[in-house]
Amino acid sequence: MQNIRLSLWGFLALLSVLWVAADPAVFQASTFFAVRGAMVQYSGVLAMGCMSVAMILALRPRFPERWMGGLDKMYRLHKWLGIGGLSLGIVHWLWAKGPKWAVGWGLLERPHRGPRPVPDGTVEQTLAALRGTAEGVGEWAFYAAVVLIVMALVTRVPYRLFVKTHRLLAAVYLVLVFHTVVLVNAGTWATPFGVLLAVLLAGGTGAAVIVLLGRVAAGRRVEGRIAALTYYPGVRVMEARIDIPRGWPGHTAGQFAFAMSNAGEGAHPYTIASAWNPGDPQVTFIVKELGDHTRRLRDTLTVGQTVTVEGPYGCFTFDDDCPHQIWVGGGIGITPFIARMQHLAASPRRPQTVDLFHTTTDYDAEAIARLTADAEAAGIRLHVLVDSRDGRLTGDRIRAAVPRWRDASLWFCGPSGFGQALRRDFAAHGMPVGTRFHQELFAMR
Repeated sequence: MQNIRLSLWGFLALLSVLWVAADPAVFQASTFFAVRGAMVQYSGVLAMGCMSVAMILALRPRFPERWMGGLDKMYRLHKWLGIGGLSLGIVHWLWAKGPKWAVGWGLLERPHRGPRPVPDGTVEQTLAALRGTAEGVGEWAFYAAVVLIVMALVTRVPYRLFVKTHRLLAAVYLVLVFHTVVLVNAGTWATPFGVLLAVLLAGGTGAAVIVLLGRVAAGRRVEGRIAALTYYPGVRVMEARIDIPRGWPGHTAGQFAFAMSNAGEGAHPYTIASAWNPGDPQVTFIVKELGDHTRRLRDTLTVGQTVTVEGPYGCFTFDDDCPHQIWVGGGIGITPFIARMQHLAASPRRPQTVDLFHTTTDYDAEAIARLTADAEAAGIRLHVLVDSRDGRLTGDRIRAAVPRWRDASLWFCGPSGFGQALRRDFAAHGMPVGTRFHQELFAMR
């Protein structure tokens, strides 16, 4: 999370510093409308900077994933950039429209403006002729962006509708690029700020085209077939084993992938619940019935069905040098730990001792029996807590069960609020959570 904050605020600070350096006379503005003109420019370019980086991250690029700590963290930054772009866009709109309203209401006096200077070059003249068009289409694109971003943030919107509408943001972004290129002060482009802005707009434009063509991460997609389906009614979970005969690069236990069985629904992210074996190339997903789509899978998936798998992604890979690890899997958050146990069971070297806590509201005897067998094969101490029978899992209960917790790292996958509560609890007891508490932020919107 710290790298996400550093990335967001560092990026905004860099844009701000370069913008001021490009036109330091902004601090000499002596009238309200002079300040207003500067703020319209400043808020607009910051908003477009946020949207440009968010658009680039939508491509799921490889290069920042390790530094960010995984694609889940990159998507959290993508979300924050979207919220930042929306907020700054609203500020930009208010600076542009508010003074006009105030003049109309008689609260401000319209400033006297002489004729605009005639641009010298052909490019400047063309841009000047397009100002009215850019302002008009930019305003309507802003309204569309507000609606689409809000729809993306409201989790009650069905995922399949979110996938379709969110792609429209790429088209809206391209309109806003046109708006920006025409209306940014012409002298800006020759400055370091202008160069950075041009790079951002070019990168965002390329990303938007790829999104509109449906080619995001196309090189990381492979075709597989469902080899087996198992349903556990007690916990309302479907386990799907998918054979991938070729193309899959392999994965590390704890990573996830996007799987698509229905093009109309789009690809959904699922943690991989199996270790990688090149001699038997397959991945297993364990999916809990949590929404409309996952509830339909039991009726729509069939053995032999073709599935597109994209990945792998994520850095929740259990890599540290602590002598002991504590794993906490809340509900369906148990899946990365199943994959890791399978990996450890097949590995002659056991790098650490492990305590696994699985807390769940539902219970299925067959599922728990398989989990217990995996833990025994991997040499891991398993603690299963059913909420109605054993009460809730707390930091105190973990520390009581693991006397060596001060020498351990803690790996958590489950409900976000539960994870944050555990993080605060262990931080209060002296654990350096910045380096030893690892949480999968498995929320893609």
